[in-house]
Amino acid sequence: MEVIVNGALGRMGQQVCRLLEEDRIPLTAVDRAGGSGIYENLFDYTGSADVVIDFSNHAGVAELLEYCKARKLPLVAATTGYTPEEFALLEEAAKTIPIFQSYNMSVGVALLARLVKQAAAIFGGCDVEIIEAHHNRKADAPSGTALLLAEAVREKRPEAELVLGRSGQGKRSPNEIGIHALRMGNVVGEHEVIFATDNQTISLKHQAHDRALFAEGALTAANFIVKQAPGFYHMDDLLGPT
Repeated sequence: MEVIVNGALGRMGQQVCRLLEEDRIPLTAVDRAGGSGIYENLFDYTGSADVVIDFSNHAGVAELLEYCKARKLPLVAATTGYTPEEFALLEEAAKTIPIFQSYNMSVGVALLARLVKQAAAIFGGCDVEIIEAHHNRKADAPSGTALLLAEAVREKRPEAELVLGRSGQGKRSPNEIGIHALRMGNVVGEHEVIFATDNQTISLKHQAHDRALFAEGALTAANFIVKQAPGFYHMDDLLGPT
């Protein structure tokens, strides 16, 4: 397998490149900042490749998809912060190329989402709150992973409404899913989903200790997506049936 890493000079891009080099997997590095041995633009590279792993910026998704579609390359879309319009571009492109998209490349988070879905089905009338924490340089809030977990709840409770933070006067609605974002220090990533009734509380939590786990997940996703037909794939597809 030969991999194009888009956003190779970013924090996660560097992790992916390091992992590929350790595993002796051929890679091509692309980053707008350029540099020795690094392409500034995807279209500048016309050599062989089997898949693109993207850890760049969501704003460049249109150009990224144009490149992947032109070369019929599978894509691992690991960037966060997609707007609804940008996400729609991914869904449309998935009609012609295989696309693996996840706001969090951790297999552990994928398992957490499954457990959250099960808990939401069993405790249908409980209060649900999501707390996420990341480093102080993260731009988007709430995190894509927090939204992913909220959607896992909404699969079982479609009437639920997202409430981002809470302030002022007013009672909590039974249909709320509260999401609270913390930005501090060098926290890699923490996500906790709390289910509370009048008589008990269940807390499901995932903590990332090292960003290398996201690089490992991206490579696992790349190995998966190169074998798939055109379509839109997620971590649940990688995990397989429950």
